Amino acid sequence: MANFLAQFQTIKSSCDRLVVAIEDVSDLWPVVKDSFEEKLPLKKACLNNKTRNPIFVDKLPVEYILTTDARLRSRFPQEQYLFWFREPYATIILVTCEDLDEFKNILRNRLKLIVQNDDREWFIVFVSKAYPSNDQATKLVKKIYAKLEVEFNTKKRERCCKLDLQGSDTDFWADFEYKLVDSIRNTMDRRTQFYEDEIRKLSENRLMPVWNFCNFFILKESLAFMFEMAHLHEDSLREYDELELCYLETVNTPNSKQKDFGGMDKGDDQAAILKPSCKPLSDIVLDDTFREFEFRQYLFACQSKLLFKLNRPVEVATRGYSFIISFSKALSLHENNLPFCLREVWVITACLALINETAPRYDSGLVAPDVEKEFYRVQGDLYSLSRVKFMRLACLIGYGMEIERSPANSASLSLLPWPKPATWPLVPSDTSHLVLEKEKMLEPNPRVKPFGIQKKLLPLEPSVLLREANRRRASLSAGNIYDLFDGHQNLIVKDGQLMCGSPASDGISMTSPLNKAQKPSMSRVSSGPGNVESSLSRVHVDRPMKLSEVYVAAEHALHCTISDSDLWESLSSVKNFEKKYLELTKGAADNYHLSWWKRHGVVLDGEIAALAFRHGNFDLAAKSYEKVCALYAGEGWHDLLAEVLPNLAECQKQLNDQAGYLSSCVRLLSLERSLFLTKEREAFQSEVVRLAHSEMKHPVPLDVSSLITFSGNPGPPLELCDGDPGTLSVTVWSGFPDDISLESLSLTLIATFSADEGVKAIKSSDSPILKPGKNNVTLLVPPQHPGSYVLGVLTGQIGQLRFRSHSFSKGDLPDSDDFMSYEKPTRPVLKVSKPRPLVDVAAAVSSALLMNETQWVGLVIRPINYSLKGAILHIETGPGLCIDETCMVEMEADQKAFHGSEQSTMSEVTSEDSVSPNASGCSKLVLKNGELQLPDWASNITSILWFPVRAVDDQLPQGTYSVVPQMQSVVDGMRTIALKLEFGTTHNQTFERTIAVHFTDPFHVSVRVADQCNDGTVILQVILHSQVKGTVTVYDAWLELQDGFIHVGKFDGRPVSEFFPLVICSSSRAGLMFCIRSECISPIDDQKLPKSDSILNVRYDIAGNRAIGAHLPMVLDHADFEKTCEKEQLLFKCALALQRPVLDPCLAVGFLPFPSKSLRVGQLVNMKWRIERLKNIEKSPSCSNNDEVLYEVNANPENWMIAGRKRGHVSLSLNQGSRLVITIVCMPLAAGYVRPPHLTLPSIDVANISCNPAGPHLVCVLPPALSSSFCIPS
Repeated sequence: MANFLAQFQTIKSSCDRLVVAIEDVSDLWPVVKDSFEEKLPLKKACLNNKTRNPIFVDKLPVEYILTTDARLRSRFPQEQYLFWFREPYATIILVTCEDLDEFKNILRNRLKLIVQNDDREWFIVFVSKAYPSNDQATKLVKKIYAKLEVEFNTKKRERCCKLDLQGSDTDFWADFEYKLVDSIRNTMDRRTQFYEDEIRKLSENRLMPVWNFCNFFILKESLAFMFEMAHLHEDSLREYDELELCYLETVNTPNSKQKDFGGMDKGDDQAAILKPSCKPLSDIVLDDTFREFEFRQYLFACQSKLLFKLNRPVEVATRGYSFIISFSKALSLHENNLPFCLREVWVITACLALINETAPRYDSGLVAPDVEKEFYRVQGDLYSLSRVKFMRLACLIGYGMEIERSPANSASLSLLPWPKPATWPLVPSDTSHLVLEKEKMLEPNPRVKPFGIQKKLLPLEPSVLLREANRRRASLSAGNIYDLFDGHQNLIVKDGQLMCGSPASDGISMTSPLNKAQKPSMSRVSSGPGNVESSLSRVHVDRPMKLSEVYVAAEHALHCTISDSDLWESLSSVKNFEKKYLELTKGAADNYHLSWWKRHGVVLDGEIAALAFRHGNFDLAAKSYEKVCALYAGEGWHDLLAEVLPNLAECQKQLNDQAGYLSSCVRLLSLERSLFLTKEREAFQSEVVRLAHSEMKHPVPLDVSSLITFSGNPGPPLELCDGDPGTLSVTVWSGFPDDISLESLSLTLIATFSADEGVKAIKSSDSPILKPGKNNVTLLVPPQHPGSYVLGVLTGQIGQLRFRSHSFSKGDLPDSDDFMSYEKPTRPVLKVSKPRPLVDVAAAVSSALLMNETQWVGLVIRPINYSLKGAILHIETGPGLCIDETCMVEMEADQKAFHGSEQSTMSEVTSEDSVSPNASGCSKLVLKNGELQLPDWASNITSILWFPVRAVDDQLPQGTYSVVPQMQSVVDGMRTIALKLEFGTTHNQTFERTIAVHFTDPFHVSVRVADQCNDGTVILQVILHSQVKGTVTVYDAWLELQDGFIHVGKFDGRPVSEFFPLVICSSSRAGLMFCIRSECISPIDDQKLPKSDSILNVRYDIAGNRAIGAHLPMVLDHADFEKTCEKEQLLFKCALALQRPVLDPCLAVGFLPFPSKSLRVGQLVNMKWRIERLKNIEKSPSCSNNDEVLYEVNANPENWMIAGRKRGHVSLSLNQGSRLVITIVCMPLAAGYVRPPHLTLPSIDVANISCNPAGPHLVCVLPPALSSSFCIPS
């Protein structure tokens, strides 16, 4: 069966449609051919797949071939059996007949003879040529077609359909396509079953010695090709997958004999994974199987072709990448027998072929987003794989010096082994000029890194190429140890070990000890001078090759291996290599950017940037390096960042990007110290300082968050009161390797209580110098709003450069000075309390002081958890009050608070203060212009400030009658003192308060008539009510009577009984008895200015304490002190208005009784008074001669509410007996016996008024009646 492989492949290439045979019985095919072929391909054909599930094929390709065609008649039976997939899938019998007898006698028998073969699927198409206008012909055709249906249709299946050439054919074509598809489906089901049975038989005999894979392949691919022709691509792909698995099992069978792998033909270096017809199958057949190299590519090419037909380029790329990896491993197993570097060249061409075929067929609009990203990821992998293999070829021919020794390239190439041919290629003859060119390439041309950075170069080779090439060289003679390595190397003996200096061409700058594996070869020949000479005299072929010769030999071998002119062109020169290298790298990077693996794309952007940087394209290099640095910094790959960041800084320097260059220098300083030497870090800092102190064209704030961090100091936050400034100490960590001077430094405070509060900037008090590591910086805090604050942004200035830092350090600081962190703390550093009382100033004494005498007024100054150090008190007195500033002000500690918790505080404070209390416990202060400064010892304790004041009142106090209660106003004797206390560190806090101080006379005097004799003599009792908190001693008293009264008995005005000195305690009373009588006033006395009041004189002394109330007045000078000793200190005078008896009244005022018997609280009542004129105007000249009388109603507001006018004028006739009634509406407010409102006539002397009742009286007021609003009647 394997002999038919060539014919099988020819049939496959020429057969691409399902064949339908046309049995033209009546020569109708030329007539209907065009109409039949117009309906092709068949639309929506329903076929069964291998599992007998219906599948709808959009366009089923069909080809009509007459049964008389040579393509169907020139086949042998064995060929039909092998290539059954090309046999007709249905037979259409075309007939026509216009005579019934002809049908019965001829046509019917002929048709039965044709359809007697049951293996074929067939149906009959009856063609009618009758015109619709010819009824007879039409009826005859219908009759013949009916007979045809009776003869050939069965109950299970209809095999006849009618085509009317002259009429409508719509119904016919639907019926025709149904019968045709049904026939094709049945045929495919039978053939599929046949192939499955045959394949099963062969599979069961796979372990037999006579089993032939070629037979199995032909059957399996025939079935797959049949599905492919029927557009059942999924089933066809499944067959190829099973065929590949079966082949791999056959190849990898342990007991299978070793066979030719293939890959030795010219052009095999170009991958044929997408070219099924690259080689004929007959050329790759090997006994009973195929060569693995060609056949595996053929199978994958068939699979790819089907996947492309299914519009699945993503799967082609995914499968292709996996196939390249697996096939590359198979190539590595046979690398010794393959051409030099065939594996690397094949991988490159395979990857590029997949990329070129899948990318144009991919439509991103038809796939899901995850599938799209996966496709680009595979494309990037293909580019990346071909790029690595391409770099390996470049290293073999001496272009390794042009490859950037980056971490990505080093990781890829150092793990990729060198080619392993059976023998390393020899240097061809007449190539000395090429060797010289390679030696020139090996000349050292070190690249100076920016900032003078010195680092060990990363390797690009898994091992030394020179050693590997000489080891695999044919007829190798190790020779002398000096010849084993390149002549440019030097041998060094160090520490008992033989060291070899690596050549400049290898890019390895440091020496390394010789590997132990080389010791056997080294021991073959002695290393003495004599042996060196003998080795040089050997034949040239036995001498180990130099590195330049290795490059020339590899290049020559590659030229023999590579058949792709484009690939060889890219390796022909360094310029072409860099062009191809850039193309592959950019393709990988672009695809990775569109996939999930964006980081891979950024890393490859770094390789593009390195190439651009080398050629001076700094703009492109900077853009790519910025992306790479952003990735490395974001991932925390600081070792990788240290490799590329200096190059970015150099690009920015060349582009005059000062802001970017500064930022890069700061980022270099921010990296770990172990990544750079100290002098390199100092070079970074010097660049920063140089630019900072130069004139920048476009200065921008520099972000140094990764270099300078800060935090608040450990412990509780700084607590300030509202409106207070302060100083905040913060810790700043500097990552600079040396001291750096700052022009300014400030921090922003962020309020945690409100987002609308904004940020507040606080500045350093001086220009700090940051040392490497930990620094403590003090910042001035202006008054802030109440709330908590955390640190925000650190800003400062270095020269002309402004910088900022957003990085925070942890709240708990470690002991190390070089600690740096980037966690934002949640602990506040500043707390400003809400507005609260910081100090309280109140009067030390609430009781009254003496009026018109110098008294000590005490102010209790109590700080409330706040220091009053340096506070200034402003004192301003109100009207009627003055301060004598010539007298010293005294200040003492409050003994009540002093004995408490403040005692220890005061002892601590006073020990350091310059001014402290004297032995008596008081400090003497000076009051100047109403201002004084509080002593420091009183800054944290409660203290009392005493200063002398004198309340002035020029009016004499008025005595009252004992029957009338004392009606003293609240404001009587009240004086005010305005205080303003300025305190705080900058006197920013103020406390203002106006204090009321009560001054009063020592006595309240009331009089009453104790007894009255018949002769007009009156015993007048004068009662002295003490109004001060202190003991008053009365030494003398006398009464100066007004006109109309004289003393009886003692004419000096002294009391009748003298019990002096008289001691009156606080809130107590004492009485003085005077004997007086009235006398007539002569007309001569009437012409003098009469005395309206009597004057009571009392000489007294007071024993009081200024901490309690009224006290002995201050001693202002020595004369006052002597007077004090003589007990002649104080004199009190009071005016007494004595009434003469009403003997001849002009008016009578009477209180009329209430209309109701009882008064109740809350009920309105009419108060009535009647006024009657007792004398007319002529007979009573002393009475007022005006008919207008002024009245006034006085009532206690706690007991009565008056509704109406309390004061007014009424008209009263001047005639005797005239009367009028004054009515006022009142409402009682309190129950009990209370005094009613009292009517007075202020414009008339009380001596001319007769009242009824004569004195105050009481009325009964009942409580309010019970309310029945919520009572429920029974």
